Amino acid sequence: MAAGRTTGRTNRRGEYRASGYVHGTAARQYDVKKQLAQPKKQLSRAARKNRQRAKYMNLAYVLFLSVALIVTGTVLIGYIRLESGITNSVKEISRLESQLNNLKLENDEALGRIESSVDLEQVRRIAITQLGMVYAQEGQIVEIPNDGSDYVRQYAEIQK
Repeated sequence: MAAGRTTGRTNRRGEYRASGYVHGTAARQYDVKKQLAQPKKQLSRAARKNRQRAKYMNLAYVLFLSVALIVTGTVLIGYIRLESGITNSVKEISRLESQLNNLKLENDEALGRIESSVDLEQVRRIAITQLGMVYAQEGQIVEIPNDGSDYVRQYAEIQK
């Protein structure tokens, strides 16, 4: 194709349609003066007044923005402190739970050592022979009704 010519093609009806491509070194020249000379849209009086007001900030607006910024900053700092406190609390709880589990394991091990070291047959033999203890007879066992509380109070001596 020749320089400066636009390409195009025909559509289904056989009509020629030019595309926007330009081959070669010739580019379209736009008339800038014509575009600048076009009259601008006239804004309504209210729109001009709003634009004029928006250009300037008065003292009340600046104070409002300053107070809003301070309040927002204070709220954000408080939020960050709360989040930090929650994180520290969760870490402390985790540490205490780990400590509790370790103490429970130590307690269970100590209980196991104590239970394995006590010979119950020897305790029974010493209680009967040296201390004179005997097994309870029929009628010596007194049952106390359970009222659901954790302990029982004895207000008087139990009759034999």
